[in-house]
Amino acid sequence: MLKGFFHVPKAVNEPVKSYAPNSPEKAAVQAAYTTMWNSQIDVPLHIGSEEIRTGNTRNITAPHDHQHVVGKYHLAEKQHIEKAIANALESRKAWANMAWEQRAAIFLKAAELIAGPYRARINAATMIGQSKNIHQAEIDASCELIDFLRYNVEFMTQIYNDQPKSDSSVWNRVEYRPLEGFVYAITPFNFTAIAANLPASAAMMGNVVVWKPSDSQVFSTKIILDVFKEAGVPDGVINVVFGDALMITDTVLASRDFAGVHFTGSTHVFKDIWAKIGANIHNYKTYPRIVGETGGKDFIIAHPSANVKQVVTGITRGAFEFQGQKCSAASRAYIPQSLWPAVKEQLITDVKSMKMGSPEDFGNFITAVIHEGSFDKLASYIDQAKKDADAEIIIGGNYDKSVGYFIEPTVIVTTNPKYTTMETELFGPVITIYVYEDAKWEETLELVDTTSEYALTGAVFSQDRYAIEVATTKLQNSAGNFYINDKPTGAVVGMQPFGGARASGTNDKAGSALNLLRWASPRTIKETFVTPEDYRYPFLG
Repeated sequence: MLKGFFHVPKAVNEPVKSYAPNSPEKAAVQAAYTTMWNSQIDVPLHIGSEEIRTGNTRNITAPHDHQHVVGKYHLAEKQHIEKAIANALESRKAWANMAWEQRAAIFLKAAELIAGPYRARINAATMIGQSKNIHQAEIDASCELIDFLRYNVEFMTQIYNDQPKSDSSVWNRVEYRPLEGFVYAITPFNFTAIAANLPASAAMMGNVVVWKPSDSQVFSTKIILDVFKEAGVPDGVINVVFGDALMITDTVLASRDFAGVHFTGSTHVFKDIWAKIGANIHNYKTYPRIVGETGGKDFIIAHPSANVKQVVTGITRGAFEFQGQKCSAASRAYIPQSLWPAVKEQLITDVKSMKMGSPEDFGNFITAVIHEGSFDKLASYIDQAKKDADAEIIIGGNYDKSVGYFIEPTVIVTTNPKYTTMETELFGPVITIYVYEDAKWEETLELVDTTSEYALTGAVFSQDRYAIEVATTKLQNSAGNFYINDKPTGAVVGMQPFGGARASGTNDKAGSALNLLRWASPRTIKETFVTPEDYRYPFLG
């Protein structure tokens, strides 16, 4: 309920620190990395006011050194999920009725804690547990998460301030209630910011949450929990459980009080969740909100007028930053024949200059992929490309998991525009390139649009404004985030609201007020000051 309205600090995007040699931030994160690398953290379930250690644990290891254990986390049983739901619903009684500015203050404090005393720790945890280099950790775990928290407060105030018209006889107002029940947050390994934002955005709007983080993101989850606790998130508002995903999801979706799911992950899993919600629809108190951001097969298409170095940088950064493990990562590219010799030469030069290894060494651009399952999948597609007559690996193609899950940045060139790696989401440092005839610009745009079931991100490179206009129009359904002369990754909160359609999700645009609106159930209130006392209208005479 809106209890008073106040101006809040206007959100500004958190500056990205450089981590240049001899900088204080580099020294701070290196010290945090060393300390945390030698730690043995113990991550329990967080249910209400309790930290529950079940004794059934799994190790937390580093993808770039998979034999090195940095801690363990505890797995839930069904009874713990039911307990988390019960605690959330009990906590809802106070949280849903807390004045919005009090909720806002908690998350603004969380942003400041990450910007200051927790910055080195949350970056180091992301480097160790998710194998991000320092720049990728900084723009994710620090800057994007800070931006989510600050901007969501600003978006929340904008939403609450959006009120209907009234006149002298009637006062109309809208109350932005939280959903009736609890929200289930399912978060991915690849972004610490997303992991925190999915439960936090729903909670900020007055909802209570059962949160299941990825098993491959537990190390930085612990830091998020420490931040939320210090910031003052009350016990029971965000309940955290780990364990068997199927069991947890089935238990959550069986609850009559399930009110919504906030999801980032695979398309297949999201569709299964949607189907289960449909099967249980007669059991729920309300129609659940289903918000999901899923897969992508994201493209770069270069027009013959494009700048070669810009195209190559778009490919190398778009495809290989964080080892291609972004749902927005460029994984297919279309290059005109006239540019291909120059693009190929520069691409080989740039990729060969990339260093690969532990994120502890700030000179490494490429580190490890997240786990053995991902490594094996990527290796199998690379091996197949080595055998196929319509594919050629021109860069990379090697891999090694003896110490860490390392896949070389790999470029495949295909003569078949529907080759498997042009259509299948791989989620790794592999991009496939198709070289098209310059005269077939519009035909190739049609090919881009029809090749993939996904529609998350895409980029066009061109110096010809007519060509850009044609691409923007023809590809309007191909990407929820469309980039002109830039890589298709790196959406900034408050600047490029993020999300795609088709098999890429519900396009509810994280980083905007559109997403927060999904976690509110508006109630319209009309108050009449002088109430009629006779049913007769003037037309009756």
